[in-house]
Order: sequence, then structure tokens, then C-alpha cells
Amino acid sequence: MTLTELSAKVGITIVNLSVLKNGRARAIRFSTLARLCEALQCQPGDLLSYQPRPSSHAERTPSYV
Repeated sequence: MTLTELSAKVGITIVNLSVLKNGRARAIRFSTLARLCEALQCQPGDLLSYQPRPSSHAERTPSYV
């Protein structure tokens, strides 16, 4: 299935679908995830993986220290 076909089935733009596909999205609506799963006949776990964000020094050290 092409991105064009999938975007038409799911109801999101090709640009937004590309952002999801390339792992650049920071969030996804549950309704979008559900429509993707329906179109692709899969489960959410087939599409998602957890990757913790690297900690920055600013996040580890309070600003008042």
C-alpha cells in the first residue's frame, strides 16, 4: 500500500503520515492510531515502540544549584 492510499484511508495528510513513518512524531492521537490499525489490519504494538529520550544535563540538574 502506498502512502497516498494509506493517507486517504486514514484521513491524514501524506506529510503527517510521513512524519509518523520516519519516527519524527512526538505524539499520535488515539483516533489516528485506531484508523491506522484498521487500515493496516494490525495492533498498536505492531506500529509503536518505546525509545526513551536521552537526558540532558539541564534535566538532571535543578536550575538553582
